[in-house]
Amino acid sequence: MPIAEQAETKNRLLRALSPTAFANFAPYLEAVMLPLKHVLVEMDRPTEHVCFITSGLASMVATSGTETIEVGHIGFEGMTGEHLALMSDRTPNRTFMQVAGTGYLMRASVFTEFLNDDIATRKLFVNYVQSCTLQLAHSALSNGRFSLQKRLARWLLMVHDRTEGDDLRLTHKFLGIMLGVRRSGVTDQLHILEGTLAIKATRGNVHVNRRSKLEEIAGASYGTPEREYNRLIDARS
Repeated sequence: MPIAEQAETKNRLLRALSPTAFANFAPYLEAVMLPLKHVLVEMDRPTEHVCFITSGLASMVATSGTETIEVGHIGFEGMTGEHLALMSDRTPNRTFMQVAGTGYLMRASVFTEFLNDDIATRKLFVNYVQSCTLQLAHSALSNGRFSLQKRLARWLLMVHDRTEGDDLRLTHKFLGIMLGVRRSGVTDQLHILEGTLAIKATRGNVHVNRRSKLEEIAGASYGTPEREYNRLIDARS
């Protein structure tokens, strides 16, 4: 499947490229299906490709011994393998598809060559890394200073930002792992959010009924990284 015209491309990073840079990228972008659990970045191994996701959701997880927690997730706003923009060929984190989707692969060697040859393109992707770093910082702030209800609302908003439609294909078990809490705690909080009519949770799915209500519940735990992404990335497209 050939890549669409730039204006029609769902991936927001590809849309933010200059027309010249996009024309250079296009021949090296391979359209792929991304099934559930497909690994895009393996921990402690040289990263062979970056992936510009166009649908679905990838999770980046950090692992220490038997403990695992999500440190980021990626949808059509971003790409996997962002450490390559910092000239690091590997990472101790692992990235895999949590919701099946589609995307475009580009060989890591081609990607880094384009960054070395074009200052404006390199700036875009370094800015993307900056937005990811800020998101991680606010996740730490959220985990340390906000209630589980606010953290859950924030997390659902972040998934909603990165996927199409109002149905979030997420299980209670996965939500618990990603938030670092027991599944029962997530289930209780989902019931509370249902009581506000913000969401409707069923087996393997959370439907967003009232995004504005989720934003109200999340409060100050959500918003700053999103505004920074818009300033750094969307202002260019």
